[in-house]
Amino acid sequence: MLSRIAILCALILWVALPARAQAPLQVVTTTGMIADAAREVGGEHVEVRSLMGPGVDPHSYRQTRSDIAALTRADLVLWHGLYLEAQMEELLEKLAERQPVVAVAEALPRERLLSYGTYEGRWDPHVWMDPELWGEVVLSVRDALSDARPEAAEDFGRNADVYREKLTALDGYAAEVTATVPEGRRVLVTAHDAFSYFGDAYDVEVLGIQGISTESEAGLARIGELVDLLVERDIGAVFVESSVSDRNVRALAEGAAAQGHEVRIGGELYSDAMGEPGTYEGTYLGMIDHNVTTIVRALGGEVPSRGMNGLLEAGA
Repeated sequence: MLSRIAILCALILWVALPARAQAPLQVVTTTGMIADAAREVGGEHVEVRSLMGPGVDPHSYRQTRSDIAALTRADLVLWHGLYLEAQMEELLEKLAERQPVVAVAEALPRERLLSYGTYEGRWDPHVWMDPELWGEVVLSVRDALSDARPEAAEDFGRNADVYREKLTALDGYAAEVTATVPEGRRVLVTAHDAFSYFGDAYDVEVLGIQGISTESEAGLARIGELVDLLVERDIGAVFVESSVSDRNVRALAEGAAAQGHEVRIGGELYSDAMGEPGTYEGTYLGMIDHNVTTIVRALGGEVPSRGMNGLLEAGA
């Protein structure tokens, strides 16, 4: 009799227990920026791995064997699209035939995109340089996660709303401090043309030595042309990038010096990859905060010493 009562009680307790929590979605992303968005939106429902870490150039990145293994085991794969991961497109498109694979930037309206130089039908992929536009990509991340785990869709929606509010604040900060740069000095010269969305959003002229893709070559004629421009317009700062060789940028400074015009390196910017994991600069918010703060300071604007949130490394 006692054993039957014990069994009955055990059954009642078992039924009363909440359903066992599902294991987190295994999400694999190509870039760190997408990984950051997936973590912010996915919260406790996801475990996220980015294939490309700090200093990695997505334009030329080729998948490794371990990447392929991670991709094929993932519950969801998120990639950028817009020809950013040029060397991986064929693999990702084939993978999409057998499992959930989403190009999160491809959903952006084409009227919001900038053209990809002279390539007809292609678009500049560096949309993360405009926080307001990146907020639209966050919605694509939200939708992809919701499709993969519908029962958590409400959580994904709330998290996306909170994150997008932070992006709105970042956009406001960028607009405010960039406006303090004297109009004639709002010229951003970088290693490759990754900052056009930034320039479009904040009224800054952007000049890249290389084209939109780092696969393009910068000829001596282009470097000479930019050296002349630096001298003629009295531009005093140029910028290197964390994921691109600084060789061409330093050649600009040396060329200007040969003409008697001093040009300094205004700082290192995060273009196609974020900072080190575990740091503020290793998040999307920190990446853009760093870029904006570094650019504005070097071009003569007024900016807080440690950025929007006071979290940047001193002197960043």
